[in-house]
Amino acid sequence: MNAPAKLNLCLYLGPVREDGLHELCSIFVPLMLSDRIAVGPAEGDADEVVCERVPGPNLAAAALAALRDAGWQAPPQRIEIDKRIPIAAGLGGGSADAAAVLRLAAGEVEGLERIAAAIGADVTSQLEPRPLLVEGAGERLTPLPAAGEWAAVLIPDDAGLRTPDVFAEADRLGLPRPAAELAELRERLLGAAVAGASPLEYAELLGNDLGEAALSLRPQIGDALQALREAGAVHALITGSGPTAVGLFADIAKADAGASALPPRYSNAIVTGPLRAPLGAGD
Repeated sequence: MNAPAKLNLCLYLGPVREDGLHELCSIFVPLMLSDRIAVGPAEGDADEVVCERVPGPNLAAAALAALRDAGWQAPPQRIEIDKRIPIAAGLGGGSADAAAVLRLAAGEVEGLERIAAAIGADVTSQLEPRPLLVEGAGERLTPLPAAGEWAAVLIPDDAGLRTPDVFAEADRLGLPRPAAELAELRERLLGAAVAGASPLEYAELLGNDLGEAALSLRPQIGDALQALREAGAVHALITGSGPTAVGLFADIAKADAGASALPPRYSNAIVTGPLRAPLGAGD
């Protein structure tokens, strides 16, 4: 089954809530870029989660354990994750894997949304990958129509960034917006996206308040953003908490051409586009 990455087309940071989390407003879009997950019976009496690129505990294992705690009675499972989404890249790969595991129990375990929220802020939004306006700390979801044509070139950073570090830097830099300003941006985003326009038609709204914090921690991201602009990207930004730089293009052919025009040091660039078809029963 597939576990699609998500792209933050924008991310606006609001004040800190009583629970210590920030209010957010973002547009999430699932991508064709996906981890591939194979599920089969375990050889022994215990569940197994195997991911060569993520040694030790991961969110997929946490999701499987949470399903068992919720009473899921399926036989012991062996879950193997082929990581294709860059790790710690702001693309929601770990959350995507956890959401895919939770989908195994769809219709068998109640309260998957509650379980997902307890695992991680982005997991709920990826239970049913689709375009969403995401608010709160990730728990308030408004479905959006599929957008007009666009594609993306992603430039990951091999070192990754820890999300808590980026939020802490954002606070240090004084980046959070007042609640009233966040509410105004929410209305503007919803008005632009609800008609299904290509995000390139409202590129002026595609900002990322965490981008300045990510750049502060990893200045070389700025070089990647500039390279994407010079390669023809209509708009370039950092996705999520970074450090992945994203260039938006009019279509997949232009994205392919843009990736080919990048300097050789960005040979790890990934060309992808929005996930158009809903996931099937096997996903």
